[in-house]
Amino acid sequence: MTALLAAESVSAGYGDSRAVADLSFEVAPGEVLALVGANGAGKSTLLRVLAGAHRPSVGRVLLRGEDVTHVRDFERNRLGVCLVPEGRRLFPSLTVRENLEVGAGSRRDGRWTVDTVVDALPMLGDLLGRNASQLSGGQQQAVAIGRGLMSNPEVLLLDEVSLGLAPIVIDELYASLATVRGGGLGIVLVEQDLERTVAVADRLVCMLEGHAVLAGTPGELSRQAITDAYFGHEVASW
Repeated sequence: MTALLAAESVSAGYGDSRAVADLSFEVAPGEVLALVGANGAGKSTLLRVLAGAHRPSVGRVLLRGEDVTHVRDFERNRLGVCLVPEGRRLFPSLTVRENLEVGAGSRRDGRWTVDTVVDALPMLGDLLGRNASQLSGGQQQAVAIGRGLMSNPEVLLLDEVSLGLAPIVIDELYASLATVRGGGLGIVLVEQDLERTVAVADRLVCMLEGHAVLAGTPGELSRQAITDAYFGHEVASW
């Protein structure tokens, strides 16, 4: 079966600095693939490459088997790839409802409307008329995820969902992701919290200095192997 999203021998960087090096993987429909690694491992750069916001220096990005490497980010969004970036990047003067409706600009058909987003992210239910600037960090993150869903993506790229949030808020957001992933949506998740990542991911790719150094399912990989790969101890390339 053709992969929903695939990276083939992708390398990318900034000037003379290489952030991603010869990396390949696939994401299947309905799968959660987690990218883990320390700060500077290249995870966010890789998400930007997948979203079309950063052009790889080498390699290809395929969507449903079609080469989209040179398709720009806003066009790739219309094809079904959506990035929820680190830092949320909401419009602070707009209401929650208006921020969500911005995500519908792709004009793709699908299950996601303001009502279904609120069903999946219940914390937003009483906030639709409130300005984004008045929200807590967890509420803003929920709006950012909801805005991404409003584009009715086939692939959702989530960068640092839990960064800076209280544990109880993180629990609520991750509970919502269980609902979100239905219907064949593929998710690529960047997350610093290894324990939470292992609990939610179908497969993991551990990155170190731009390279993929370990990959497998949570059942195949021991916690020690993941930790060693994360910090660069006794790493073997794959």
